[in-house]
Amino acid sequence: MLSPRFQVLTFAVLLNAVFAVSAGASDTQGGRGDLPHVVLILADDLGYGDLSCLNPDSKIQTPSLDRLAQEGMSFTDAHTPSSVCTPTRYGLLTGRYAWRTRLQSGVLYGFDRPLIEPNRMTLASLLKSHGYATAAVGKWHLGLGWQSAQGTPVTDKDYTTDDPGVDFTRPITEGPLTVGFDYFFGIAASLDMAPYCYIENDRVTAIPEEDTQGQDFPMNWRAGKKSPDFVHDQVLSVLTEKAVGWLSETHKQAPERPLFLYFPLTAPHTPVLPLPEFQGKSQAGSYGDFVVQVDHVVGRVLKAIDDLGIRENTLVIFTSDNGSTMTIRPFFQQYQHATNYHFRGQKSDIWEGGHRVPFLVRWPGRVERGTTCEAAICLTDLLGTFAQIVGDTLPETCGEDSFGFLPLLTGEARTVDRPPIVMHSINGKFAVRRGEWKFLDCRGSGGWSLAENRVPDAAPAGQLYNLRDDIGEQTNLFPARPEIVSELRAVLSTIRESGRSAP
Repeated sequence: MLSPRFQVLTFAVLLNAVFAVSAGASDTQGGRGDLPHVVLILADDLGYGDLSCLNPDSKIQTPSLDRLAQEGMSFTDAHTPSSVCTPTRYGLLTGRYAWRTRLQSGVLYGFDRPLIEPNRMTLASLLKSHGYATAAVGKWHLGLGWQSAQGTPVTDKDYTTDDPGVDFTRPITEGPLTVGFDYFFGIAASLDMAPYCYIENDRVTAIPEEDTQGQDFPMNWRAGKKSPDFVHDQVLSVLTEKAVGWLSETHKQAPERPLFLYFPLTAPHTPVLPLPEFQGKSQAGSYGDFVVQVDHVVGRVLKAIDDLGIRENTLVIFTSDNGSTMTIRPFFQQYQHATNYHFRGQKSDIWEGGHRVPFLVRWPGRVERGTTCEAAICLTDLLGTFAQIVGDTLPETCGEDSFGFLPLLTGEARTVDRPPIVMHSINGKFAVRRGEWKFLDCRGSGGWSLAENRVPDAAPAGQLYNLRDDIGEQTNLFPARPEIVSELRAVLSTIRESGRSAP
């Protein structure tokens, strides 16, 4: 019954092989001169509707992102594998759904142990094997190998605000440097999660000794230890300087070497703290002003690329880790700004507003200017796509949910028969998307918008939407189309049980 629907996998295998061969064999030690620099910018909790290039009625002007769209390609059907940050970041870097790990719901916190398994391929390790210099600057949020005063790993429980007895004078044993990055500067988790300190490579830059109290919105951070060099509203600026500085210094040291910068921002996630020069620059309150600051950061990175003279050989990708969380906040409704555009729900939800995100790509000479792609993609697909770009083939033991979409970027295809995409909510609820059909294996949002205990008693056991006709997910066809429900439930079960969804 299912095999005809998975015939697309045969096509996908052939497609991947064609692009691997056409790209040619790569020198896995020194790299190739034709490999592009890659800059991947990941915003934190930025909604699809926040960008003025994607939402004509946006109350926020984003000129730098608009320029990126004008000079490249905008994807209108791009999805995160999860509607919250940690699992999305895992999927983006590894090409594998995070629910295949120990993390079945929720997110990690600042003291949690690493989620990325030892020896698992990541975007960084793949590109590093092809001669790239690699750096991660920003919010990590995938767990770190903190040590106790006795030199033992801190692994016994999940911590939110409590200090589990970390000895901050000891190096971090697992983190960005052990999954393929040559350099790291950033923070452990979200800007509202302790410990509040900078980490450079495998050590904190200053010991977090000050006790900071929890704050309400817009400060909105949890209580915990803070280092003297850490000021919440300065973090985004500090990270930007580090990112731009790494690009400049590394390129000048070895101009012939390709660069990979992973730049996961800390904004516009709470605490919402736009700097004074950005306050009042939008019509969407302090959150909108913070988005303007994010846009400015993107502009800084684009300018750095231009100043280095590498614009023509740099692939720039901008996206977000999930939808915005502002939708259900009462104070925000006064601005009448559709932060998640016309999609239902928000961050945490299994509805489109939770996981449909902006995705902009600029690659001069390869991606046609001012184009739009309506094909469905997932952030897990980046590993497979990067493999196609460097002319490599992913081993069977990695990228289990990554389907390369290089033909979409180059314009050689307007659509690809991608295997169904699985989405996951903060509460561990699943949805699967195949073509225009989306099946949600739950009665409510799976997140904060509509808790399961608020679902009407008469609601069906699941949800089915035809996104071609009902992008707002308002008409539940679950009772009317049981044959589609049965098919998609079987597809979801197969993907979950098989261990992979990609060829």
